[in-house]
Amino acid sequence: MSTTSKLAIAIMAAGKGTRLKSSRAKVLHQIGGRALLLHVIEAARQVIAADQIYVITGHQAEAVEAVAASTGVHFVRQTEQLGTGHAIQCLQKSLAGKVAPQNLIVLSGDVPLITPETITALRDFQLAQHAAMSILTAVPADPTGYGRVLRTEENSHDVAAIVEQKSLTKEQLALPHSIREINSGIYAFSTEKLFAQLGKLSAANSAGEYYLTDIAALLVAAGEKVVALPAADIHEVLGANTLAELMQLDATLRLRTAEKLLAQGVSIYRPETCVIDSGVTIGADTIIEPFVQLLGATRIGSECRIRSYSVLHDTVLGDNVLVRNSCVLDSSEVGNGALIGPFANLRPESKIGEGAHIGNFVETKKVRIGKGSKANHLSYLGDAVIGSGVNVGAGAITCNYDGVNKHQTTIEDGVFVGSDSTLIAPITIGEGAYVAAGSTITTDVPAGALGISRAHQANKPGWVAERKAKAKKS
Repeated sequence: MSTTSKLAIAIMAAGKGTRLKSSRAKVLHQIGGRALLLHVIEAARQVIAADQIYVITGHQAEAVEAVAASTGVHFVRQTEQLGTGHAIQCLQKSLAGKVAPQNLIVLSGDVPLITPETITALRDFQLAQHAAMSILTAVPADPTGYGRVLRTEENSHDVAAIVEQKSLTKEQLALPHSIREINSGIYAFSTEKLFAQLGKLSAANSAGEYYLTDIAALLVAAGEKVVALPAADIHEVLGANTLAELMQLDATLRLRTAEKLLAQGVSIYRPETCVIDSGVTIGADTIIEPFVQLLGATRIGSECRIRSYSVLHDTVLGDNVLVRNSCVLDSSEVGNGALIGPFANLRPESKIGEGAHIGNFVETKKVRIGKGSKANHLSYLGDAVIGSGVNVGAGAITCNYDGVNKHQTTIEDGVFVGSDSTLIAPITIGEGAYVAAGSTITTDVPAGALGISRAHQANKPGWVAERKAKAKKS
């Protein structure tokens, strides 16, 4: 039987997070473009299978479970939020009648920078020590406000107790070797020994809650082994109690994401100015200029260049794509070698073909544009299928909405659409056809034909001089 098959992970996600001054559940706040809870679940899923992960929900349980539903984890409801110890009691009840895992790791749903490596290290430490409880700790510059881990003696793994800040005695504050070591709230347990002590927890405290930290003293009193493991990186165990702290975590995660991409051969100029979500992937030799935002599940190929002030959300770029300054691309696809912008707006379901050009102040929506086609200036192309080798002149638009329904425009291969033309859908412009500049086209144009629809021009010789003469007389 493998180590991981004997292990389960519980993630605490029931709290309100009242100090954030937000109506949203704490674990639903985002850093790096993803809810805090999803970062923790993702780290846990790299250690064990999703069906061995239990997320304990309470406040806004339906919303929290909806966000994490696609991850495949189990949910355990803590209907009343009576503390962290009570949360694990709810888990114990949910496992009644089932084969409980031999070891249980407890993570916090609001500690998003935890890594799979640290979870694995805690698991391995717990097994190597044959401990009843292992505590992940850290030593911050200022431990004020955190529960402290008191070791039995200096340089020992063994823990005597976890003491909250307000309960520390003068004698404990005088201990030099352990008093700055904080409890991260992340633990590994022997499940059998943990469950044996859960019923002994007391809510006789100012908050009237059952604290999981009290398990450490109960286990020590029972003669069980409780040990502590310092985290390699203190940032991994930091949560956020205020929006300011949340933004600090966001900055740390985004810098970590940028560093990972740099190591993979992506050039990011001034990474501190860029907003790159943790789910973004970028190919080697791509250049990201300052003040770019890459959001959601955006995927960028190799040898692309994204110029400053562009925003890409859930967008896929092929290789060798140039996105010029100040473009917005949302839920769109761009083929190899295409050129976008500047100031282009690709709205959802835009599919831009290989080598196509979408130029300055061109807006697209639910459009498919073929290989090598161009719309270089000031156009709106919506609900359209446009073939290969098409040229759309400046100011040309597809009129897709009649006030009630949307209609499709079809422009076949090799069409030339003159500047300032209006194509009123539903309509088809046949292969190789031309549309004269300034035309309003309301019926299909056959292949190879010229479509022209504009008022007859009348020139009046001498009109200007006559007008000026009349003006003088008056």
